[in-house]
Amino acid sequence: MTTTLSVIGVGYLGAVHAASMAELGHDVIGLDIDAERIAALQAGIPPFHEPGFEDLLATGLETERLRFTTDYADLARADVHFLGLGTPQRADGFGADLSHLEAAVDALAEVLPARGGAPTLVVGKSTVPAGTARKLAARLSHLEGVYLLWNPEFLREGFAVQDTLTPDRLVYGVHDPEDPAAEQAVAMLDDVYAGVLQHQAPRLVMGYEAAELVKASANAFLATKISFINAVSEMCEVTGADVTDVARAIGMDDRIGAKFLRAGVGFGGGCLPKDIRAFMASAEEHGVGESLGFLREVDAVNERRRERVVTLAEELLGGVEGRRITVLGAAFKPNSDDTRDSPALDVATRLRTAGAEVTVTDPQALENARRRVGGLVELEQDTDAALRGAELTVLLTEWDEYRDLDPAQAASLVASPRLIDGRNVLDPSAWREAGWEIRSLGRAELPSGRPSVAKAARGGAFTARSQAALV
Repeated sequence: MTTTLSVIGVGYLGAVHAASMAELGHDVIGLDIDAERIAALQAGIPPFHEPGFEDLLATGLETERLRFTTDYADLARADVHFLGLGTPQRADGFGADLSHLEAAVDALAEVLPARGGAPTLVVGKSTVPAGTARKLAARLSHLEGVYLLWNPEFLREGFAVQDTLTPDRLVYGVHDPEDPAAEQAVAMLDDVYAGVLQHQAPRLVMGYEAAELVKASANAFLATKISFINAVSEMCEVTGADVTDVARAIGMDDRIGAKFLRAGVGFGGGCLPKDIRAFMASAEEHGVGESLGFLREVDAVNERRRERVVTLAEELLGGVEGRRITVLGAAFKPNSDDTRDSPALDVATRLRTAGAEVTVTDPQALENARRRVGGLVELEQDTDAALRGAELTVLLTEWDEYRDLDPAQAASLVASPRLIDGRNVLDPSAWREAGWEIRSLGRAELPSGRPSVAKAARGGAFTARSQAALV
């Protein structure tokens, strides 16, 4: 069944959702107040790098199932309205800034009466604190036939198209699961997602607050698991253990699982850091701050990993002032050009502040990096050019092209073959055999003749490459 729907807010989440809904056969109008972004999307120019999105966008525009606007009046005829607004960290604290979301709901409310009372569904996709949906529903309560449903997204950057079209679950948050109005709203959203549900994606209906907490707690759990193995990594470094041995062994326990147990420089991006802080702030507001107090240490461990890379650089070089360092990676993760709270850029900036001459390279994210650190560090698109003359190389974003570097070829380019593997994705033995002095976070120096875990794990339960696809 074809539905006319809108997506309000066409940043990363909203644009992918709009193009994916058009791919499912719906007529979609994407709206944003950023006129330049709307013009680019309407011209078929992706404003960000996301595998598969450009083709989806082109198809939607060619079939005329997808268009973009800055005018809320264009949304009046839509049956379903998705809210894909950002909820960044507030400038005055850890809490989520809901102002963009609230403004969008109020602006949408101005055009909804033009539908003449026909059933209308408003669907929240944004990550919000518990209690937000109920407050937004109250802002729409004066409109007859309008129902707010909360449907949080669970997208992985680099796999967002796949996660939208074939999600591992759909969560519907409603005002009251027993209310006939909620049943009608659920049926309407089922029609929108008919092409998704045919792939047997589990669909869970629950209250507003539960749906909001599903997303918040999922992100908090992932962040906790990453910081846990990074805390263990600190112990490994001071005791002489190899964190990859520890991670592989504990990951074989079904109660724990191997995913997200790769120690390294930590997490970043536009979701996990700000979402765990917003979760803490929300808990404080509800009077149960102590219950989530451990997330402060999760955040602190994550920050310490970045400083650990700087400390290792100083140890390897005997001080970084005036030394030439190349950082491989600018995006917070591979297959993305997102540099928000990027560990790679953070480390690069810290090294530069300490006096190093820093060059950063990345296959997709240099333009975004330029906006964040332009002028502070040198940016170089070509990997070989970035490596030439480097006294220390630091791998901080695990793009395939960096994983697959030939150690001997790379050694011929640099001034000194010293390397910090900040993501634990390289085979230390292969790099040492090529003459490199290599340090990996949480990994002790390998005794002569001992096989590396990276090599042993390739056919086992834990592989760095497979885990990278999950973050």
